Amino acid sequence: MKKAIAGIFLCGLAVLSTAASPAESPIRRGPRPVKPGAYGVGRQIPDLVLTDIAGTKHKLSDFSDRKAVVLAMTGTGCPLCLKYAPSLAMIERRYRDEEIAFVFINPNESESIERVQDAVDTHRLQGPYVRDEQMILPRVLGAETTTEVFVLDRARTLIYRGAVDDQYGFGYALEMPRNSFLTNALDAVLEGKTPETQATSSPGCELFYENAIETDAAVTYHNRISRIIQANCIDCHRDSGLAPIPLENYEQVKDYAGMIRSVIQRGIMPPWFAAPMTTNKQAEPHSLHWSNDRSLSVQEKNDLFAWVDSGAPEGDPADAPLPKSFSGDWLIGEPDAVFEFPKPLPVQATGAMPYKYVTVETDLLEDKWVQAIEVRPGKVEVVHHVIVSLQNDQKVNQVRNGLWAGYAPGNSTYVYPSGYARRLPQGAKLRFQMHYTPNGTATEDRTRIGLIYAKEPPRHEVEMIGIANRRLRIPPGAENHQVVASLRLPYDVQILGFLPHMHLRGKAARYEMLTAGGTEILLDIPHYDFNWQLFYRLAEPQVLRQGETIRFTGWFDNSENNPANPDPGKAVRWGKQTEDEMHLGYVEYVIPDAKPEVGQSESVDAGSLGFGGKAIRPASLVKTLRQLDQNKDGKLEGSEVPTKYQRVFELLDADDADDDGVLTTKEVTAAIRRMRK
Repeated sequence: MKKAIAGIFLCGLAVLSTAASPAESPIRRGPRPVKPGAYGVGRQIPDLVLTDIAGTKHKLSDFSDRKAVVLAMTGTGCPLCLKYAPSLAMIERRYRDEEIAFVFINPNESESIERVQDAVDTHRLQGPYVRDEQMILPRVLGAETTTEVFVLDRARTLIYRGAVDDQYGFGYALEMPRNSFLTNALDAVLEGKTPETQATSSPGCELFYENAIETDAAVTYHNRISRIIQANCIDCHRDSGLAPIPLENYEQVKDYAGMIRSVIQRGIMPPWFAAPMTTNKQAEPHSLHWSNDRSLSVQEKNDLFAWVDSGAPEGDPADAPLPKSFSGDWLIGEPDAVFEFPKPLPVQATGAMPYKYVTVETDLLEDKWVQAIEVRPGKVEVVHHVIVSLQNDQKVNQVRNGLWAGYAPGNSTYVYPSGYARRLPQGAKLRFQMHYTPNGTATEDRTRIGLIYAKEPPRHEVEMIGIANRRLRIPPGAENHQVVASLRLPYDVQILGFLPHMHLRGKAARYEMLTAGGTEILLDIPHYDFNWQLFYRLAEPQVLRQGETIRFTGWFDNSENNPANPDPGKAVRWGKQTEDEMHLGYVEYVIPDAKPEVGQSESVDAGSLGFGGKAIRPASLVKTLRQLDQNKDGKLEGSEVPTKYQRVFELLDADDADDDGVLTTKEVTAAIRRMRK
């Protein structure tokens, strides 16, 4: 029987804490993802002149006829350089016929030319070997260690920097690498794609710079700004993208230069609202905590501001980056299957629209494992957000069943690494919750969802659950009302990411982990914005142990100071429409020891349900729940249910017909019929 987390939803007071997470081992250290923009990824490298050990001069532009050039730091003294020399030689030979050039850079003044030449001969290195005693190129690259590699495309744009792989590091060595960062980046270049990992730290001997390098290169659109826009904005801001303003050429970017500066200064663009995670003091600078972090680095912001302040100069078109290509309309690539609305849904011209619900049949004859998901609205200009849930013969409960896929501007794809996938059951139906925002013109929308199937069954089945307090009541005029819910873990899990969901009064949100040793912040969003339903995906899954608790806290502004507030004089409760509220913290996770198989599915034992050490027969379930109805109003609320019966309440809650968090006798009877069936 497949396991599934059962949520235990509790009310209480939040305890704010900045307790540090366990520090990384000071002895064993391997490469870790870092923020690409903070490490120069996306910028153009100047056309430097290099002299190899044979006395031949080379310019970086000499390699413009190649698909990419790898600048590999190396040496003959650093132990990790020695370990990686055979790996670099093997990779160079592997890509020799793929139009990939290699340049080896040794910055060490103390290493004799004889020793360097012996290393070249021993490993049969083919590319130019540069003895850069003045450390000119390492300075320009900002190289930090003797094992870093830098991948440039034909336009000398830095598209990857970091470790070769993770086979060797400080205090460890593996039989084979688990992550081949350099070859993955080169394969991406050959396919015209952006590397999945664009930057990592690179354990090696740290470089020492005696004097800082001075540059007087002016920031222009072609040599710098175009690359920042391409790396951070163009996915949405293009003619066929999801954003309303295209930023694909100099004229377009110049027209909106003032607005670009404004939204960056205000923290609105690029859309990213997570507070920086600073609890791990041993982590490398700019370590990548969130794999989909959209925020700009300090250097990127400074370059943009300097460009605007200097009058937005265009520069030399010869410095322009290579154009970024997209695979048709789909960000995930061509889907294996596409499901869309059976007929267009009308969208009114003005006013506000309640949520609309559309069910789409899949007609699948077998279970499918899904590696990538993308939701694409038919009319992006009027679609605010989409929540997709799975539906069978029973009603879908948004909290119990969780989010299967979704769309919001800037957040339309779910792509899982090898070994991870989501299940799409045989015969499943896709239930779309559509939130439309009329823009002055009546239109129609026909939203689609595209799926790419995994090539083989995964090691881990990805699941999602919501932590919610559906008994919330926000008083009239409350400016900072706090609502809390908790989930105690029944077994170990790997957390992959978070998606907080509130409505117009949502102000801030926080996920925390409660352990016997204290409290750790998992995700902090000090300024929540309903307009951006963002998913925050961890760069590395975080293991939480059985018995630990995830707490989700939301703060709400129901005052007249909230310009989005529909009615400050109203007490607000849980509801589906935007004028109501939700307190719903989605958590995406896998169970590490679970090994899913196609055809496996969750079931409920109709004979008995064992919880709290006792078995409850369906025949006596109604009687038991009536006894729990403390105020005898014919309705059962979660607050009336003892801890030992909470799991029962959660199972029955799937049949809460009006989704109000309260069970009636009729709804309990429907649940019993479902379990018996």
